[in-house]
Amino acid sequence: MPHTPSNSLLEPFRGSGFRYLWLAWLSGNMTMWMHEVTAAWRMTQLTESPVWVAWVQAAGTLPLFVLGLASGALADLLNRRRFLAVAQAWIAVVAAVLAVLAGSNALTPGTLLLLCLLNGIGLAFRFPVFSALVPDLVERRLLSSALTLNALAINLTRVLGPIVAGIVLAWQGSAMVFALNAVLSILAGVLIWRAPIPPHTPPTERTRLLQAMRDGVGHARASPILRAVLFRAFVFFAQAVALVALLPLVAKGLGANEATYTALLAAMGAGAVLAAMALPRLPAMAARNRIIDAGVWLHALATLGAVWAPNAWTLAPALALSGAVWLCVANTLTMSAQLVLPTKLRARGMAIYQMSIMGGSAGGAVLWGVVAEHTSVSSSLVVSAVFSVLLLLWTHGTSLEERTPH
Repeated sequence: MPHTPSNSLLEPFRGSGFRYLWLAWLSGNMTMWMHEVTAAWRMTQLTESPVWVAWVQAAGTLPLFVLGLASGALADLLNRRRFLAVAQAWIAVVAAVLAVLAGSNALTPGTLLLLCLLNGIGLAFRFPVFSALVPDLVERRLLSSALTLNALAINLTRVLGPIVAGIVLAWQGSAMVFALNAVLSILAGVLIWRAPIPPHTPPTERTRLLQAMRDGVGHARASPILRAVLFRAFVFFAQAVALVALLPLVAKGLGANEATYTALLAAMGAGAVLAAMALPRLPAMAARNRIIDAGVWLHALATLGAVWAPNAWTLAPALALSGAVWLCVANTLTMSAQLVLPTKLRARGMAIYQMSIMGGSAGGAVLWGVVAEHTSVSSSLVVSAVFSVLLLLWTHGTSLEERTPH
């Protein structure tokens, strides 16, 4: 009997196309986390307003909500390799401008937010293409492992990004971090250009952009499972983002400096990395609903743990739990969306999925920032945790699993 290779987590790396894309994803996400850490900390130096600090998170995610569907439609209609390369070039230019302004002490809260918004536009054009390419580079049986590896890349960089950013911040300041981001963005673009990606054949007929967008929305409305994924993603991330958006103020309230703050973010990423290692051992697709439900409860506990932490080091375990839950929930939702999307609509479908996450994240960041402005940071986090449990009761009947007829 011939030997059948086991479906291990690392098996997708046997394909050179996936290896190149994964390395580009790793490099691109290093810039994302380093930008997020540096921009959020720089904003706390420019102003102590919770609304302004929370808007840094919102400015980075709002473009993915507003432009996500158009980006997905373009990715289905145009050459995906060139589209990715242009997106990386855009991110590199924004990082270079941030480096110049930070180096000349010309950054203001408004300018910083504007450039965070422009960086988010680059991310909005990048994400749907990456998501659409993965199923073309691996066999269907390896899709779960490939998605977990992509999530692992995000969370490895969530650990490494803050550490590198913290070291460079303490050594040379924020301008050097932004300059390093520009270099890493260019590196990601080179990897994308060299990757042996299967050629994407755009539609032979001249499909208009608006029609392509309508087709994507129509498919999402017609798929009960995709509708459930979008709904649960929006609701989960709208409340879970509170801890991430207000973390710079939580850390400052506990007396953290740049090094401690980046170590806390690294703890969140470390929790996600450990979860990525354990995720393939969880019960398979039949457990999707249970993973999401458990994630809501655990993230509420992590948020309350962050509120009650007496110092930065007792805050770290709560952040590690938050990172682990974030990865498990996001990976489960992503897998559910990928499996119900046809190839010709995949980029648009994943763009709509990303819009649900980023719409919830952007709206939640602003909401919890406003609540913190009018009450306190701790009160805002407690309310977000309580709301998450109440929202679970609202979404509990929304299933991510196909129901087999009796």
